[in-house]
Amino acid sequence: MNTTYRYVHTKRKFSAAPLAALLLTLIAPVALPAYADGGKFVAHNTPPYVTAAKNLGAEDPAKTMEVSLWLNLHNRAGLDTLAQQLYDPSSPNYRHFLKSSQVAEQFAPTAAEAKTVQEFLQSHNLSVVRVGPNNFFVRARGTVGDIETAFHVQLNNYQVHGKTIRANDRDPYVDGAAGPLVRSIAGLDSGEYEHPAIARPSVLPTQKTAARTVQQAVATDSLYSNNCFNGTEKGSYSTNNDGEFPIVSFKGNHLNMYSQTSSGCGYTPTMIQPAYGLSALYAKGFDGTGQTIGIIDWDGSLTILADANAFSAQFALPPLTSANFTTTYLPVPSYNASYDEVEINIDVEWAHAVAPGANINLIVTPSPFFQDIDEAEFEVVNNGLANVISGSYGSPESQTPANIMETENLISEIAAVVGISTNFASGDAGDFTQYGLAPTVSTPADVPWATSVGGVTLALNSDNSIAWQAGWGTNVTLLAQQGFVYDPPFFLGFSGGSGGGSSNCAFQDSNSNCLGGFPKPSYQKKLPGKYRQVPDISWLADPWTGVAIMISLAGDNPQQVWQVWGGTSVACPMFSALWAIANQEAGAPLGQAAPYLYSLPAGAVTDIVPVSSKNNVTASIQESPTVTDKYTAEMVLGPWAQGTFVSAIWDDAVELDASAVISFGTDCSTIAPGVTPCTFPTSLHTRVGWDNVTGVGTPNAQAFADAFAPPPSDSGTKK
Repeated sequence: MNTTYRYVHTKRKFSAAPLAALLLTLIAPVALPAYADGGKFVAHNTPPYVTAAKNLGAEDPAKTMEVSLWLNLHNRAGLDTLAQQLYDPSSPNYRHFLKSSQVAEQFAPTAAEAKTVQEFLQSHNLSVVRVGPNNFFVRARGTVGDIETAFHVQLNNYQVHGKTIRANDRDPYVDGAAGPLVRSIAGLDSGEYEHPAIARPSVLPTQKTAARTVQQAVATDSLYSNNCFNGTEKGSYSTNNDGEFPIVSFKGNHLNMYSQTSSGCGYTPTMIQPAYGLSALYAKGFDGTGQTIGIIDWDGSLTILADANAFSAQFALPPLTSANFTTTYLPVPSYNASYDEVEINIDVEWAHAVAPGANINLIVTPSPFFQDIDEAEFEVVNNGLANVISGSYGSPESQTPANIMETENLISEIAAVVGISTNFASGDAGDFTQYGLAPTVSTPADVPWATSVGGVTLALNSDNSIAWQAGWGTNVTLLAQQGFVYDPPFFLGFSGGSGGGSSNCAFQDSNSNCLGGFPKPSYQKKLPGKYRQVPDISWLADPWTGVAIMISLAGDNPQQVWQVWGGTSVACPMFSALWAIANQEAGAPLGQAAPYLYSLPAGAVTDIVPVSSKNNVTASIQESPTVTDKYTAEMVLGPWAQGTFVSAIWDDAVELDASAVISFGTDCSTIAPGVTPCTFPTSLHTRVGWDNVTGVGTPNAQAFADAFAPPPSDSGTKK
């Protein structure tokens, strides 16, 4: 039997900096101005990749940039204690949320402190752009050269995973009286968040691409089926399609994807609403009315209102008008709006699909930079622009400056104190090892005061009831393509899955080495380990069983088309919308979602456990008239395939002689090296109870929201 396995090695390593660059880094402090007395280093403000990434050279000193100095709070320990009490049912402070003005009175920096920081900036030729709400931060603009001098750093460009990112080479130092007032500085590096949305592939992967995300657009959703796994099939291909050996034969579940006669499967609101019990909630009058979902995205869309209303009309949802839909530009207007801003369409359309009665406030920032996103989120929290915040974005924890993560946690903590939930997507790259990183999680989904939303694969029955759910994680194997039979099967391996695992790099030493993760919050006290575990809850995310969206494509005819998308970018706005409904049914703000999720009554969530199928794909390869190699379902996937999964055959609609096998429930690699193998105990797997792929499970909408209904004796009484 031929057992020489083929696989695609996806691991990428950082390049070491040249010796000359290293020497420059070591001697650079000598050339910078001397540190003034009374100042202070702002610790943990250097991105972790600086010590290992290739240094491409100094940033242009004449370039203009902006930085934001976040000030220290007063009585941070008091804030932490209060936040805990607000979510402790035994505390007299339980759910007695503060107003933003009360947060400011008790914990905010003073105007005098903000003025001292402004004077420091102005004394270094930097102009103050604005002072943040309640003096929490001061933002300033200046040249790279002036900023380097002001903070005693060198700003270089670094090559990080194929991108060029500006970053400071060491922690900044703030001179004089302003030094002790500054907690964190954002903007020295040009780090940014990314959306984890993934299109449903419509073109078979190749040997060189482990996951193609070419999207098939269709003019109508009427061809979309709710049956993503439509029966079983048998098939065979010979080399060059003329009977030559080798000949591959296969049988098993059939994956219902795009074909020349059908758009394949794609879930719509009329399918999802009954599947998860949302229809029953609507019948009781709970649809999010009176609540506002704040969706944070960047750049902006030229067509979102028209697209969302076409989507709404198709599925009998209320139209979005000035009465229930607002676009708010923070921290400054964005001038980058364009067509095909798919993340905005996913977020708005599916938040509206789940909570059709809720208001939507689309928060648009001018960029995905940490600096802009975090300031916008803080302003939403401070100004009460939403009851629930949905953020379908993230950054690998081990690649994010510790100061940024601390700021993210602070913003979510303040949100929790004023009764707002901040929900974030857990990511679409599993444990991130496919990017050449050590296992890590996504931030801000990792912060203890946020709610992390993971993803699942969903299979529906013909009546829209749930057939099965699996933790989202897929691997791909090619059987035949372009007249070529792969002998043995060509294992492309991991193609995407729910982010999860343990926080492990929230705290870093002076060289940005990981020291440990965020402490495990009290609501996760029964979970393993001592650090924050991700995710908390999950919902539909697998692009192979994804959701339909309406989107406008410039130059297309018709301009508005249907596409199928997935990713935890889908799960996050869906859960945020359900949380808005839960707040409505509660009759009072519930605040942050995560602390409630670990003590819900039976039936409120479905525990996602390993799932398999008796029709998983098997294959045989006939190499000659007398030699045939047989492959079990595990062997079809690769040498590190685990025993519990569902696999199905995908027949490419374009290449009629091409087939691949897709596995579901494998949030790890079936081939390795480079990606955590499914056989490793540290890999991401579903299991009974909480797990690092789906959290506590997926919500059963009616039972979930009903869990927050006030007792009958309190009905009609707001707390």
